[in-house]
Amino acid sequence: MGQITDGPVPKYAQLASILRRRIESGALAPGDPIPSETALEGEFGLARGTIRKAVAMLREEGVIVTTRGKGSYVADQNESRAGE
Repeated sequence: MGQITDGPVPKYAQLASILRRRIESGALAPGDPIPSETALEGEFGLARGTIRKAVAMLREEGVIVTTRGKGSYVADQNESRAGE
């Protein structure tokens, strides 16, 4: 599901979009961990810095939450909207 290409859209933004679509489709449900950096690196052939930028982008959007030492998880969209 999804492919990273060279072009005008930065690779981290493409990865964030792919992960966002997985979440929106239900492939990743609220509370599910997102794939690890190692898994994403293997799947897409991206550098860890690029993966971290994509994760940071999704975190800023409230799509995922990160717990230090545990990983990043799909946010409960009802909870994230409650604070708006």
